[in-house]
Amino acid sequence: MIAAIIHIAILVLVYVSIWFVISLIKKRNDIADIAWGLGFVLIAGYCFIRYASAPVALLVYVLISIWGIRLAIHIAIRSKGKPEDFRYRKWREHWGRSFVIRSYGQIYILQGCFMLIIALPIIIAGISPVPAFNEYTYVGFFVWLIGFGFEAVGDYQLMIFIRQKKSKSDIMQTGLWKYTRHPNYFGEVMLWWGIFIIVLPLHNGLWAIISPITISYLLLYVSGIPMLEAKYKNNEQFQDYKKRTSAFFPMMPRKKGRI
Repeated sequence: MIAAIIHIAILVLVYVSIWFVISLIKKRNDIADIAWGLGFVLIAGYCFIRYASAPVALLVYVLISIWGIRLAIHIAIRSKGKPEDFRYRKWREHWGRSFVIRSYGQIYILQGCFMLIIALPIIIAGISPVPAFNEYTYVGFFVWLIGFGFEAVGDYQLMIFIRQKKSKSDIMQTGLWKYTRHPNYFGEVMLWWGIFIIVLPLHNGLWAIISPITISYLLLYVSGIPMLEAKYKNNEQFQDYKKRTSAFFPMMPRKKGRI
């Protein structure tokens, strides 16, 4: 497994470096968000070509590719014709003269490291052939399906809302967003836990738990919920919405006036 990880690490390094060059040409670092999902598709494709393709591995490759391609297309459509995402624009302003080197290290290289860690189930599936599906396969697929549904539907509902809202300060509070402030993040975490369950019975499968733990931590405590909600700290409508609605796990909203 170590050899496989090294080979894919080299592949990922080349991949993120290419996207870094593209970011310099485009003069916007938020294309890293498009590169994120496609990077996993690349890893799945490499494993498909390089290693034996048992049924469980093929399922993992397909699920990862569906997720990665959909996410990349969604972000590309969302970003088209708009300025650079506020998070990346803030870093651009803050880093000043060291912007280029810090962009490469703190965005692209760091993203590549996380990509390699989170892709561990893909690698394990590729190098650990299993002759047939089992109960873990079906449970994991069901969990993945729930997660993918939350992420895809949540993203779509938000996209429609943004196109139709009348005020810039309006906050999405309907559909899946009525039950969780971040259905897309909840969905992404769920689908990676589903992938973990699928590969759990494989040789070294338990090591794959690093993947969903990492993505859960990043979205809950680092680059996901905290950074996004900080943007709305002065938005009264969001603060009211925050009091009534679960941050992550889908739950019935609290009644107004109750905390």
